[in-house]
Amino acid sequence: MPMPVDAALPALKEALTERKQAVLVAAPGAGKTTRVPLALLDEPWLAGRKIVMLEPRRLAARNAAKFMARTLGESVGETVGYRVRMDTKVGPRTRVEVVTEGVLTRMLQADPSLEEAGLVIFDEYHERSLQADLGLALCLQARELFREDLRLAVMSATLEAEPVAELLGGAPVVASEGRMYPVETRYAARRETGLEAEAAVARTVLEALAEHGEGDALVFLPGAAEIRRVEARLRAALAGRPVDVAPLHGSMPQEAQDRALAPSPAGRRKVVLSTAVAESSLTVEGVRIVVDAGLMRVPRFSPRTGMSRLETVPVSLASADQRRGRAGRLAPGVCYRLWSEEENRRLAPTGTPEIREADLAPLALELAAWGVSDPAELAWLDPPPAAAYAQARELLAGLGALTGAGALTPHGARLLELGAHPRLAHMMLRAEPLGLSALACELAALLGERDLLRGDASRSPDLALRVRALRQGGALADERVRERLLAEAAQLRRSLASAAASSAPAAASPGSLRSGGADELAACGVLLGFAYPDRIGRRRGAGKYTLSVGRGASMPEGQPLAQEEFVVAAELDDQGLEGRIQLAAALAEDDLERHFSDLMKEEELVRWDPEAEAVRARSVRRLGAILLRERPVAKPDPALVTAALLEGIRAAGLGLLPWSRSARQLRERVLFLGRHAGGWPDWTDEGLLATLEEWLAPYAEGMRSRSDLQRLNLTQVLEASLSWERRSELEREAPTHVAVPSGSRIPVDYSDPDAPALAVRLQEMFGLPDTPRIAGNRIPLTLHLLSPAQRPVQVTRDLASFWRNAYFEVRKDLKGRYPKHFWPDDPLQAPATRRVRPQTT
Repeated sequence: MPMPVDAALPALKEALTERKQAVLVAAPGAGKTTRVPLALLDEPWLAGRKIVMLEPRRLAARNAAKFMARTLGESVGETVGYRVRMDTKVGPRTRVEVVTEGVLTRMLQADPSLEEAGLVIFDEYHERSLQADLGLALCLQARELFREDLRLAVMSATLEAEPVAELLGGAPVVASEGRMYPVETRYAARRETGLEAEAAVARTVLEALAEHGEGDALVFLPGAAEIRRVEARLRAALAGRPVDVAPLHGSMPQEAQDRALAPSPAGRRKVVLSTAVAESSLTVEGVRIVVDAGLMRVPRFSPRTGMSRLETVPVSLASADQRRGRAGRLAPGVCYRLWSEEENRRLAPTGTPEIREADLAPLALELAAWGVSDPAELAWLDPPPAAAYAQARELLAGLGALTGAGALTPHGARLLELGAHPRLAHMMLRAEPLGLSALACELAALLGERDLLRGDASRSPDLALRVRALRQGGALADERVRERLLAEAAQLRRSLASAAASSAPAAASPGSLRSGGADELAACGVLLGFAYPDRIGRRRGAGKYTLSVGRGASMPEGQPLAQEEFVVAAELDDQGLEGRIQLAAALAEDDLERHFSDLMKEEELVRWDPEAEAVRARSVRRLGAILLRERPVAKPDPALVTAALLEGIRAAGLGLLPWSRSARQLRERVLFLGRHAGGWPDWTDEGLLATLEEWLAPYAEGMRSRSDLQRLNLTQVLEASLSWERRSELEREAPTHVAVPSGSRIPVDYSDPDAPALAVRLQEMFGLPDTPRIAGNRIPLTLHLLSPAQRPVQVTRDLASFWRNAYFEVRKDLKGRYPKHFWPDDPLQAPATRRVRPQTT
């Protein structure tokens, strides 16, 4: 049967022949996935080599291969085959291999020149998965270094073609319009959330089936859990009616997937409940109705915490249009969007490329194996974010996968060979010498899939409970999920055995736990700790834990696991400062010491205790941010004690020091000269605190507390920091006292460096014609002239003017209040006195 993409094939062939690369933009339903590879098989430039076509999803890869094989009248594995995780069907005659993304990367790592391939096709590239971006970057460098004749084609339905064409070096863009029947779009008044959204989905499906008497319905939901709940609602509502309800997601058994994709039998209709897997590449036969919840589940990585989580987010406008188009593939259809038309206008045009938000540890390991330490050496549509990439390399170094220089270690090569996430692969390899390989593979399978447990049991974060359910089954376990997990664990064991056969054994870990022993499930925490050493946590209160990475985590107090002193958190929700623990295992303290001692640090902490106002010395053993134990140190390093004492003074301020009157005046005199002359030390609070090591430390040796500091003679300490020349200049330029006509030596107040002051009784200044000056006669003192009762009567910096003018008014007042005292008519000619009246001889 002719397909719309057929019209674009001549231009595509020409582009690949002349330019060796092309970008094909073909609308949904054009037939690009199954038509293009077969159309290119006989091209002369292929020269008998294979076509490798990358599909983002396993389900799409298998079904595309099956469809092409049927087109040729063959079985899968003859001319057309596929390679997906845990399932391969290829043969010696296979010319078209449909592979998933991780498989393409493995092929490139094994043979960077891809000698058996003449063309690599990247299908549905608009989904922008991390592995697709990596695969394209590696293919571009492989072509540059090894295979100039390697052809590359990028295909998509909703791709902005120009940036990709530019990345490929100016590749021609070929367009195919496709064939679409009209699709009516209906919007909801508003978007429902939570269980109300699932009820709205079920209600809309029932209304659509009633209103439209023909055709099947395809329903888009964000994940398997939502599919199960909507399925239960619809089965109850459609009981006894000729309508089949068929779930469809990538983790289902192959037979169940085939049933969902097959045409409905005569006289029956079908409702397919699907994740985004049916958004592109797959054709669900008979669909005339699309019900779109408008949500998708995407992985998000937080560089702040080093953790990934699945997050449910609104679909992009491009994805929504892809989904809508599924209703118009075979005949006119209708699409029910369960969000408002106003919200539709606010949708993001396209999805965020996974490389911007994903955990980059697998990418960093692949690049290290490729021989690249800096991603900038490769061509990317979006380069990996620098912070997340650096964090990924730090994790890999901690797992022993990279050397200090960033090169791949033999252990890193084994991690790569296993094909699991580096954390899980490391866990499996560390489990080998403990005899716990089977348990490690079961844990890896459980951590990579949706939850095995049903109902209330699924609320428990205990991973050991899930291992028990995986092994024994029972009412708590979802049997379909269990079967798939058992197959996944078996495949991992085979991969582990294969890697072990071709490599040196992993380094032995301390301890002697063995598979099958009574304590095997108790070892879940040990194995989980190998994978997530940064998520080992210690209890610090009811249901609250401190993780070794430094952040907080919690779980409900009612959970038995919340009573454990140590746990390892495999999954957290990463919300706020204290994430909710969703999957974890208990870790015994003796196992922590036995298996993770290499991560622990013993250090002597000598710190200032602000409450005790003293230095405290402790020996501390830590695992990251977790305090394991501490004890006091009787004889700490004296240098550390002095340093801690100084830090305590910096934190508390100079008030900890014994400031006598003479010490304060000395400091104020230096500050005064510093304000009016250059070259003097900075004795402000900031200046003294910044230089404690220079002027205070030599005198604080052996001191540990505030009470010890009170023994200091701070005047001598400060004077010692000044040279002899400076001390002489200080006495000369900023004297402590000034002699006045009465013969008294009056102390100078330097508290205001801009206006040093002299508080002196007026009678002691008789006979002095002008204001006393300091600092080389540059700065006049501010005179506070006092009454006989030591109360201020005048403040002046111009004594001569005071004698001429203000004195006579002041004299009248003072003479009235102190009639026995001496108040001369001419103060400049009168003798100064400290008494009531001058002595007469």
